[in-house]
Amino acid sequence: MSAPESPTVRAEPNTPAGSTLAAFLRALAQRNASVHTIKAYRTDLAEFAMFVGPEELKNIDHLLIRAFLAQLYERGLSKASVARALSSVRSFFKWMGREHMIDSNPALLVAAPKLPKKLPRVPTMEEMNSVLDTRMPDEAAFPERDRLMLELLYGCGIRNSELTGINTSDVHLRQGLILVRGKGKKQRIVPFGDSAQIALREYLPLREKALEQHRRTGETALLTNFRGTRLTTRSVGRIVKTIAVAGGLPREVHPHTLRHAFGTHMLEEGADLRAIQELLGHARLSTTQRYTQLTTKQVLDVYDNTHPRAK
Repeated sequence: MSAPESPTVRAEPNTPAGSTLAAFLRALAQRNASVHTIKAYRTDLAEFAMFVGPEELKNIDHLLIRAFLAQLYERGLSKASVARALSSVRSFFKWMGREHMIDSNPALLVAAPKLPKKLPRVPTMEEMNSVLDTRMPDEAAFPERDRLMLELLYGCGIRNSELTGINTSDVHLRQGLILVRGKGKKQRIVPFGDSAQIALREYLPLREKALEQHRRTGETALLTNFRGTRLTTRSVGRIVKTIAVAGGLPREVHPHTLRHAFGTHMLEEGADLRAIQELLGHARLSTTQRYTQLTTKQVLDVYDNTHPRAK
């Protein structure tokens, strides 16, 4: 597998903004930003650097940034894409402010496009249990590993990248705890239940046997592929979708859907919002509060479908 692209591999536009952009991308890499995050910033900000051309950074104002967004609209980009571009520009100028390159952030004066609020479709508890309590489908290439993968994503509410980053030394079987490395190098301890513990005990011996066959006994990753190397987030996404569809769940199910299900179902069962925030590793409670919107919608759906005065 080829190595992840470095944020400095491709030359940035030869403009004042372009040269500073290269330094910004290096700073993101040093802060442990994901490859996907760096790629998104590079794409958006390289276009911005080309748009402003030779303009000095200190002379860029909110009107020029609005003009940049306007030409994105003219090219047919969606509101979501334009909003992401503005977010990238804001982060870029915020970083320049911290580095004392500019006195203020002109992007803060530009209003973001209003996006339609879409609540993700979350599988019900019954749907999740039906997938996890039955035998792994024939489509599962490594059933024991794949069951563990689902148990950890749904049972612990961890992100895809956090799942693939788990090492065997991070798992404390007796205590029922896993050390998880989240965004920005933050670490947290998450508990796992009996089902995940059973899945771990069934998988670990088979993992060792597979690593011995490929002479990779020094591999530290908990979840490995058939070559004995760490499983990638892309592979996890593909496996989760395959098993979910085989189990009768919608095709749009992906690893983050199981994280949403974790938070939603815990809230439905009476868990404290701040406890869920801690388990999910959210920096802000407002992020966790999205799950109250999910459960409120479900309550309204039940009311609309069952109350005689709602029909």
